[in-house]
Amino acid sequence: MKKVLHGFGRFANSWTGTIIIVLFLIFFVAQSFVIPSGSMKRTQLIGDFLFAKKFSYGIPTPHLPWLEIPLLPDFNGNGHLIEGPRPQREDIVIFRYPKNNQIHYVKRCVAVGGDEILYADKKLLIHFHEGDAYMKANYPEEKLVSLRGKLWVENPYMEKYPGIQYVPETVNLFETLLSYYVYNKDIDMTPVYVQGLDAPTHEIAGKGINALYTKVEDDHYYMIGDNRDNSNDSRFWGAIPYRLIVGKPWLNYMSLEHRSYESVLNGDEYGGGRDNAQLRRICGDTPIDSPACEELWNKQRYTIRWERVGRRIDTLQNEPPTE
Repeated sequence: MKKVLHGFGRFANSWTGTIIIVLFLIFFVAQSFVIPSGSMKRTQLIGDFLFAKKFSYGIPTPHLPWLEIPLLPDFNGNGHLIEGPRPQREDIVIFRYPKNNQIHYVKRCVAVGGDEILYADKKLLIHFHEGDAYMKANYPEEKLVSLRGKLWVENPYMEKYPGIQYVPETVNLFETLLSYYVYNKDIDMTPVYVQGLDAPTHEIAGKGINALYTKVEDDHYYMIGDNRDNSNDSRFWGAIPYRLIVGKPWLNYMSLEHRSYESVLNGDEYGGGRDNAQLRRICGDTPIDSPACEELWNKQRYTIRWERVGRRIDTLQNEPPTE
């Protein structure tokens, strides 16, 4: 046994051994990711550096880091060398963006195969496939709404996870989705009018619309950002198949405020990443579009959010957000 341990120690101390061990850990155990956008803001912040558990939902087919080139064929046809548990509702999940599998996204799983979803302005209603009896047993009466002859749970996760919010930074997301539909852009949801739903009504081609509807396919998972009015997610491009599931966020090992004043004030060309609420917190009564506010922002740029360093995601998400 001592000879084996000694031999392994010598192997691990060599350049070859170090590289093999690091790649093994990245492929099968844990991988580092950074939060690049504000779609999970208040739960996960831009500049959070985290480790993800790669084995939470089975063992994904290994990809070469940074280049994201598959190193092995997809033997099982499901993106995993070893099939494992599926994501559950409420899980924060890392997955590959369906329109570009080289990009990783982080969102919350809000629904699984067989669930039905109604999305209206500031409302996410879910009919869980287990049926009305399941919803009555697991949710308080005040969360239940009877629509279309069945029960729905309204915003089922908001009370449990304080980071979930509806605070638009730019335009109304519900109206954005409707405009995508009108101009023949791909979205995952179908405009409908739901009798009895307390939501604003819009007109499309002479018909009243107050919600968007979809049903999740089997072995697919509906991913929506906690920053619900500012998230590019399954509402646009659909539920995520199991083959694209990568893992589960585990631990923040660093959290760095690195955004430029310009990006926080205006966002990108589509307004994404804009965070005027944070500017107001930093600048107080100073107008946020002023040189004085820019100076205040730059003074605290590149600061470490120490209160988030070394924190596990499954505990951090249950606490009042730091911003």
